[in-house]
Amino acid sequence: MPQPDTPLTTSAKTRSLHDQLLRKFHGFIVSQEWPPGFQLPFETDLAQAHGVSRMTMNKVLTQLTREGYLIRRRKLGTFVAQPRAQSAVMELTDVEAEVRALGLPWRFQLLSRGLRAPADHEIREARITAPGKVLALRGLHFAGDQPFCLEERIINPAAAPTAPDQDFTREAPGHWLRQEIPWTSAENRIRAVNAGEQVARDLALSPGEACLELTRRTEIAGQWVTLVRQSYPGDRHQLLAQFEPRPEAAHSAISPAVAD
Repeated sequence: MPQPDTPLTTSAKTRSLHDQLLRKFHGFIVSQEWPPGFQLPFETDLAQAHGVSRMTMNKVLTQLTREGYLIRRRKLGTFVAQPRAQSAVMELTDVEAEVRALGLPWRFQLLSRGLRAPADHEIREARITAPGKVLALRGLHFAGDQPFCLEERIINPAAAPTAPDQDFTREAPGHWLRQEIPWTSAENRIRAVNAGEQVARDLALSPGEACLELTRRTEIAGQWVTLVRQSYPGDRHQLLAQFEPRPEAAHSAISPAVAD
């Protein structure tokens, strides 16, 4: 085990040691000096060995647990977690194609649109560096006569200058973007959420029902194009990913695609 650190007395030094311990323990885990399944010494022993209070050590272990590096078992101790991928690459099909693949008629209903300033959470999620007006769209995709997906989207007029001229009452925004605007980078975030009142009302659900939420951000040459949040009723949707082995060289090139 590493040699104890010198005990610290000020809150600033305590915070500094907290960060040092985070980096140190992270290094032990990544290098597999602490391999998966390794049981850490008891919290009190670790605190004593590193010259910090038990409270400081608890905060370090709690943060590493929250980040997925450790597993804490009541009455058993703290263990190094099995390694896991931090993200998965998944190509998501067009919502219209998803619906038609079910053998159902698709239609899109535009609920609202307008130019406005981005909300704080949109600035963070889209990573907007120079906030200006965005085109905000909210609409419903239907499968037959049943709501299939609620779409909440903002588009960057600087990256898609003709987007404000589209009415999107006949063509869904995602389909138009795929046809018109190229992108060079995209990312998806997938999570389970409970439907709030507005989302529940739009999807004909009861408030609090489970939903699958997909958030996608695309950019072109470092400039964000669109940020879209799609909410699906949890009992009517699933994700399927199929994988094939491929050589590492397949990661060496990025080809422009189209924004969705």
